[in-house]
Amino acid sequence: MDTRKKPLEPSAQGEQPSAFGKEPVAQSEQPTAAKQLPPAPRLLRSGLIVSVMTFLSRILGLVRDVAIAALMGAGAAADVFLFANKIPNFLRRLFAEGAFAQAFVPVLTEYHRGKDLDATRLLMARVSGTLGTLVGIVTLLAMLFSPVVAAIFGMGWFMDWLQGGEQAEKFEMASLLLKITFPYLFFITLTALSGAALNVMGRFGVAAFTPVLLNASVIAAALWLAPKLENPEIGLAIGVFVGGVVQFLFQLPFLRQAGLLVLPKWGWRDPGVVRIRTLMIPAMFGVSVSQINLLLDTVIASFLVTGSISWLYYADRLLEFPLGLFGIAIATVILPALSARHVDKSLEKFQTTLDWGVRMVVMLGLPAMAGLFVLAEPMLLVLFERGSFSPEDALLSSYALMAYATGLLSFMLVKVLATGFFSRQDTKRPVKYGIIAMAANMVLNIILAIPFGYWGLALATALSGTLNAVLLGTVLYREGVLVLARTTRIFLVQVALATLVMIALLLWLQPSQSAWVSADLGERSKWLAGLIAAGGAVFIASWFIFGGRPRHLRAHN
Repeated sequence: MDTRKKPLEPSAQGEQPSAFGKEPVAQSEQPTAAKQLPPAPRLLRSGLIVSVMTFLSRILGLVRDVAIAALMGAGAAADVFLFANKIPNFLRRLFAEGAFAQAFVPVLTEYHRGKDLDATRLLMARVSGTLGTLVGIVTLLAMLFSPVVAAIFGMGWFMDWLQGGEQAEKFEMASLLLKITFPYLFFITLTALSGAALNVMGRFGVAAFTPVLLNASVIAAALWLAPKLENPEIGLAIGVFVGGVVQFLFQLPFLRQAGLLVLPKWGWRDPGVVRIRTLMIPAMFGVSVSQINLLLDTVIASFLVTGSISWLYYADRLLEFPLGLFGIAIATVILPALSARHVDKSLEKFQTTLDWGVRMVVMLGLPAMAGLFVLAEPMLLVLFERGSFSPEDALLSSYALMAYATGLLSFMLVKVLATGFFSRQDTKRPVKYGIIAMAANMVLNIILAIPFGYWGLALATALSGTLNAVLLGTVLYREGVLVLARTTRIFLVQVALATLVMIALLLWLQPSQSAWVSADLGERSKWLAGLIAAGGAVFIASWFIFGGRPRHLRAHN
């Protein structure tokens, strides 16, 4: 692979090369007093706002998963519901939160800073109309042909259905549930669009809080609707659909306050829409490669023993907690800031902002990764071991969680490093590296699933995520965009040493596995809370001893 820095070339439209690549369109239309995004020194504050709101969402998400585990455990009904929920969620991240946001935010930022409000509103109208129409068609087709979708992604169940085997009912129920869960895709896509627009306007808290409403909806369904039905998984699917509608309606007043609530218009050939879809198509692979890997895990897991999909799901849910709380939150905050630096052609500030993102990800992600690995089974016992979810399910899920945890820092780095490309409207190279990582994941799935089963799939996903992060980081570093100053390198060593001290303490204090299993919920909760508090305190204290200071956490641009 040729990763050498290539000379910059002007585009066919006559754009001139800059320090970041191509000059953004319509620079001549910029007003003398450019509109400003929240200044970079407020990145930490914005990141904290997103993290707090995301924390509320993730806490309710855990409560949701606890309710689902207690209701259905890790049996066939749980496998089917989680399967039917995962497919539209995968497309959501592909169409909305992932590729679309990475393509939409830089273009909308350019309009917001360089054009008047009418032009920005027109872009919103045409993007919402075009995206809404396309996703609406996909949603309707998926509902009509849900058996085909279930056969593609649940191939093991479909083959069993053809042969009249024991898992035939899984395929039939999955086809039904997909008809209920797929409309969620339409509403959550429009929700993601409005949330991305609010982020560009500096209103990060609204979009970060919105998932709370989905979790509340599913929890309500799990407590009051699903238990009354012969097939409780149908009630949960209805909760997902209602949650999508509520999230969309919640954001409309805030969008109106920002002056961006407009009637959708079809605009496939609108210049702004053309740029967004041109950026979005390759980004669909580049930013969503980890989700594609997880989906491949689901396909292969449908051939494995009953419970495999559920064990992977509960492990992934715990992994998603720090990933969303820290990695996605930081990437969300720095993408508009980096896009603004690109528009302003400020290379030094761009470098400093990206450097801050990497420092924050390592500071939060490395100890989180270690904590998940060391405390995997205790966390699963405390959170899920009740009702139909047994201690054995917790043990089996913990193997998957430990495997996933080895890639947590890499997953977080991918989210942040990808913004270094997308903010410069460069989506071709991330897709190249994403495809390489996905191909590696497919090979590793085959190699590792044979001896290790379902948790081999989790390990393959973690390894491919690490490969993706290395490829992205290496190219950014060689191009001089990712600098990693001497102070940052020292910072990374300090965090690594503090994490090692934390691991040693947790291993020393942690009760035995038999003690965890035999203890009641109250004792387990006290032990786990004590271990997390002690680990966090020792990590921070060690970081201070090794030279870390609060000023190292601030963005200085």
